[in-house]
Amino acid sequence: MRTFVLRARAAPTDSQALLASIGKDAHSEILAHTLMNAVFVAQSHRRDVIVYLVLESTRDFSRTVRFEVDAMRDIGGFDERALLGKIAAALDASRGMAKDETREVEPGVEVRTTSFERLVQGLAADHQLFLMDPKGTPIREQTFADNPCFLLTDHIPMPKKAVPGLERMGAKKIALGPQMLFASQCVVLIHYELDQR
Repeated sequence: MRTFVLRARAAPTDSQALLASIGKDAHSEILAHTLMNAVFVAQSHRRDVIVYLVLESTRDFSRTVRFEVDAMRDIGGFDERALLGKIAAALDASRGMAKDETREVEPGVEVRTTSFERLVQGLAADHQLFLMDPKGTPIREQTFADNPCFLLTDHIPMPKKAVPGLERMGAKKIALGPQMLFASQCVVLIHYELDQR
């Protein structure tokens, strides 16, 4: 199983605000691009992939939308509008939820009122965690276990104060090259590297 977590610090947790923010400063389209590249291949989708999108621009709690591709019945298309529509529907389903609640939106899609840190803490129990960092171990020199989990961010870098906590949870820094890349580009390169093994 390959797991990807995208921390979208600027993404609104209100569905209408999310859709209105496409192409603007929040760059909510990053969510769709990352989801698209994580789950689709030509004329099909990847098996054994889970994607968590953590939206953090909120008045109450972060929203974590989980997509488990193998359990989804109707992905609904791979265009940006369809994927953002799935995310918006999950946000609508989260209205009225208390902190740290989980609600199924449809088969393979659920929404949680859970923070990035709490999510990663839970994943650390049975996943090998990797944090993208241009100064990390080159991905080709890294060995991977059965359940790698890759931690990504939107256009706002991971807060420096968060990195030591992630490392205490076991996260290792890996590099895909010397330049900072879009999260969606990272996903493609990670899939490529793991597909070769």
